[in-house]
Amino acid sequence: MTAAQDRLFMEEAIRISRRNKGQTASNPCVGCVIVRDGEIVGRGVTARLGRPHAEPQALADAGEKARGATAYVTLEPCSHFGKTPPCANALVAAGVARVVVALTDPDPRVSGRGLGILADAGIAVESGVMEEEARRMLAPYLTRQTKKRSHVILKLAVSADGMIGVKGGGQVAITGPEARAEVHRLRAESDAILVGIGTAIADNPELTVRLPGMEDRSPLRIVLDRDLRLPLTSRLVQTAKVVPVIAVGSRIHGVGYDERRAALEAAGVEVIETGSLPELLALLGERGINGLMVEGGAVVADAFLKAGLVDAIALYEGPGEIGAEGIASPLTRAHIGPEFRFLGESRFGPDRRFDYERID
Repeated sequence: MTAAQDRLFMEEAIRISRRNKGQTASNPCVGCVIVRDGEIVGRGVTARLGRPHAEPQALADAGEKARGATAYVTLEPCSHFGKTPPCANALVAAGVARVVVALTDPDPRVSGRGLGILADAGIAVESGVMEEEARRMLAPYLTRQTKKRSHVILKLAVSADGMIGVKGGGQVAITGPEARAEVHRLRAESDAILVGIGTAIADNPELTVRLPGMEDRSPLRIVLDRDLRLPLTSRLVQTAKVVPVIAVGSRIHGVGYDERRAALEAAGVEVIETGSLPELLALLGERGINGLMVEGGAVVADAFLKAGLVDAIALYEGPGEIGAEGIASPLTRAHIGPEFRFLGESRFGPDRRFDYERID
């Protein structure tokens, strides 16, 4: 295979890995393609809930054609026995001749060991092909492994005059239907979505995925709610037994807190208590939540930014203006800090999205 062919097939592995992004529990969403004589003969992606992994599915798809073939995998094949046998061993047993990996796994149970199993079996191994692209795709998992917390993507919709809403006016449509549909796709690729109690009360959002055919991909919904003021009549509470909701309260309890907690829990809302955003993200990471999308509230967005806890930014811009009664955005394109790298611009109808990632 030439270097150009390796990139072409790894690009396909990265592309198909997106199918189940945000749906694989604590496991990374990996893509794998099996190539023989220049043609793809098998494809696999980590299944929803995390198992089976991509490699055994791609091998099953390829069948006997896997023998002597090349496997392209977006992340180093696992080497430890868990609920399923190691994927590195499965590749050896299938008789593949070569394995091309985008990046090694930082999980200490795997890191370097998967590649070692392959090399010891006489399989040609190459790593680092399209590493940057794969790293970006696997960023939520990599952040949880290396920083021991959930990866945070901040989504903001900003008007042409730098506003995100109207004072006392509740939810305002800043972007059009095409951009809003893309936001639902971002939700579907996230393990969890978070808003502040101000947004939860003012906008009464449902925070689910409402794209046709993707309704079952709604993420865990989280509300920062220090005093547990989330109304029992809210859409979040009313749907909590269908799509899980967590209310994040304070350890310092005011009058009526315990009664409100009992009422929320009776309605199906889980209540947890933390003392800071870093503590919350660490707790979510321990629960296997890789990617967290912070979607609502200027105060909440500003808090994550000031704490240095934003790993990526999806900044949507609408063409309209809100005016003097608007709520100023905590972030605009003109004020993106040097700690973020600009990745690119996308258009959705009349709206634009600007993507950034933190430079580690």
